[in-house]
Amino acid sequence: MSKTVLRTILPDPKYNRVDVAKLINRIMERGKKTAAQKIVYGCFDIIEKQTKKNPAEVYEAALINTIPVLEVKSKRVGGATYQVPVEVSKARGLTLALRWITTIANKKKGKPMAQKLATEIISASNKEGDAVKKREDTHRMAEANRAFAHFAR
Repeated sequence: MSKTVLRTILPDPKYNRVDVAKLINRIMERGKKTAAQKIVYGCFDIIEKQTKKNPAEVYEAALINTIPVLEVKSKRVGGATYQVPVEVSKARGLTLALRWITTIANKKKGKPMAQKLATEIISASNKEGDAVKKREDTHRMAEANRAFAHFAR
């Protein structure tokens, strides 16, 4: 089995941060990066107006509050499938957190995406909102299946 080559993602032009660039890439549809940047930077402007804080710090707090530590993976042992709790790597944790924040914001209706994203990031930075709830559910599942931890590789 060959090792997957990881691409290096360049930091975004405005905040010079890789995690913001990854958020832009998650928002991007059909290769329209400029449109995705407008959404994310508009979102950060809304965050700055509403919280009177640096939007990059609010975003970082939201990520810290949504990145999971544990998750469950299915493992077949002797014909039975067990949900085995495993630790989440930093890269996967960031990917999951961004996925949860963007999909939850996308599911809300009636507002522009920048507004929906800003609302979700602000609530996640305050340790509330659906993305943080998703993280708690993931941790709860891992905790409930702790008895199967010995099946982990």
